[in-house]
Amino acid sequence: MGSYSEFYRRSVDDAEAFWAEQAGLVDWQTPPRQILDASHPPFAKWFVGGTTNLCHNAVDRHLATRGDQAALIFVSTETGVERSYSFKELHAEVQRMAASLIELGVGQGDRVLIYMPMIPEAAFAMLACARIGAIHCVVFGGFASVSLASRIEDAEPKVVVSADAGSRGGKVQAYKPLLDEAIKLSKHKPDAVLLADRGLAPMELVAGRDHSMSALRAKHIDTPVPCTWLDATAISYTLYTSGTTGKPKGVQRDTGGYAVALAASMKHIFDGRAGETYFSTSDIGWVVGHSYIVYGPLIAGMATIMYEGLPTQGLDQQPNGGIWWSLVEKYKVTVMFSAPTAVRVLKKQDPALLAKYDLSSLRALFLAGEPLDEPTARWISEGLGVPIIDNYWQTEAGWPILTIANGVEKKPSKLGSPGVPMYGWRVKILDEESGEELTAANAKGVVAVEGPTPPGFMQTVWRDDARFINTYWSSVPGKTVYSTFDWGIRDEDGYFYILGRTDDVINVAGHRLGTREIEESISGHANVAEVAVVGVADALKGQVAMAFVVPKSGDAASDAEVALTLEGEIMKQVSDQLGAVARPARVRFVSALPKTRSGKLLRRAIQAVCEQRDPGDLTTIDDPSSLQQIKQLVAP
Repeated sequence: MGSYSEFYRRSVDDAEAFWAEQAGLVDWQTPPRQILDASHPPFAKWFVGGTTNLCHNAVDRHLATRGDQAALIFVSTETGVERSYSFKELHAEVQRMAASLIELGVGQGDRVLIYMPMIPEAAFAMLACARIGAIHCVVFGGFASVSLASRIEDAEPKVVVSADAGSRGGKVQAYKPLLDEAIKLSKHKPDAVLLADRGLAPMELVAGRDHSMSALRAKHIDTPVPCTWLDATAISYTLYTSGTTGKPKGVQRDTGGYAVALAASMKHIFDGRAGETYFSTSDIGWVVGHSYIVYGPLIAGMATIMYEGLPTQGLDQQPNGGIWWSLVEKYKVTVMFSAPTAVRVLKKQDPALLAKYDLSSLRALFLAGEPLDEPTARWISEGLGVPIIDNYWQTEAGWPILTIANGVEKKPSKLGSPGVPMYGWRVKILDEESGEELTAANAKGVVAVEGPTPPGFMQTVWRDDARFINTYWSSVPGKTVYSTFDWGIRDEDGYFYILGRTDDVINVAGHRLGTREIEESISGHANVAEVAVVGVADALKGQVAMAFVVPKSGDAASDAEVALTLEGEIMKQVSDQLGAVARPARVRFVSALPKTRSGKLLRRAIQAVCEQRDPGDLTTIDDPSSLQQIKQLVAP
């Protein structure tokens, strides 16, 4: 094990030689001709001329040496199902799914939109797309019809893969009616819909369009489908992330760079070893699910646990705050990846549950998705007795930007810090106004990444290079750098601390939501004149959305009963349009919103008041009483 600082220095000073070495961690049909083409910044093309396949690297290459080893372990506490697939069985299921998609007309470069609960068929569909060179676009199961329609319209999928329903906390959520409504709303109509029937909700099939997954699977039970070798720079998938405008941003990822980035991260960051078990509690609708439920662990030859259910419910559907720890014991999990929100939920359970199970296989618990607070980190660290490793990254990044690379050199974590820059990432703290780099310890600035960006980072925004450049690379004056849109500081030891967003995206329990999207939804209500939505710190979820509304008819601000009815209507509207996760924690009614004299909404001041912080210099405010009114409404 060498020194991490030397390892890091090589990765940025001699990037091509460094990544040429890492490329040896995956199989290539044709080796790359050129490691990096950075001739058109800010675009970076990795492993040019090489051909490979994500599905081959995740499944086929393990068949000879570990074909009978567990590959995908499915546990649903919602339906009481527990099922393990070996690499051989996974290989067979993926081919059946691939053959089904081919029968429905899917070919290389076509899009397949996957709108699925956390069931094995969702992973089969992702891997089947990768196998045949189709581009998958996973949309979080349970997104409302309006959000789903905008993604169908943008991705233009040939086929949508879905299911009758998902379930959460014992409540069945029918997906098919949401999907039917979304297709109705979308200008683009898919040729076919492939449906898994779990028997959870009745399903009406549309003749000629809808197909039964089990029927096609039976038809193709023995159909072999070889891997299609793809250029390293070919698109593997797109994944939508919240923007500050209502139009979704499709983060576009390549094939070769992503395979190498994940293989390297499994080794250097997660220290995951073939034959072991990896357990990520995320969802395939988010980037963590793509990178560290499906592709990463399988590429590393590990078994991966795919979990459907709450962290507090057992396989018998009874309350059980120890369910995750029982899975760690049963499957000898060595690496676990979760979110601070989940740990805060578990913190409310009996602490004896942590001591009840044999957790000796676990080497580390990784947390990401939102900032980790010190009390939560301390509680879980003491309870598990293993390193708790925070990490920081984004949908755009594909893999961690800041963490601790224990696979290279064991270093201590610092409470409150996600860690240090990972190899390949040139992370800087820049002054927001001047763009100058801030090198002094604890100087607050924007966390930015200098190009060329490492393998695995997004290629561009799907079908919108201009938006990629304008959104990400043009916000720091005088510099072409990738802005994370997060404030941060770096301490004297080089550890980073993330201090919150510089834009209008908030983080609710690891879900990134654009406050503008929520505002647009609320402003569509007939009795809403104006609205401001801000993210407010919350002990359990990290942040929650708070909405402040100026009603068109004034009585909601003074009549409690009218306010309650209107609040309910607005909440329902947001749920229906954007999904329950985007629903504000509260809607409060005011007579005016605080603005500058030029009419700019003072969202940061509203947020500060909600969090009982000093709102700062208010000399620019047009009507100070508007902020006073908010102060009274949110007073503890």
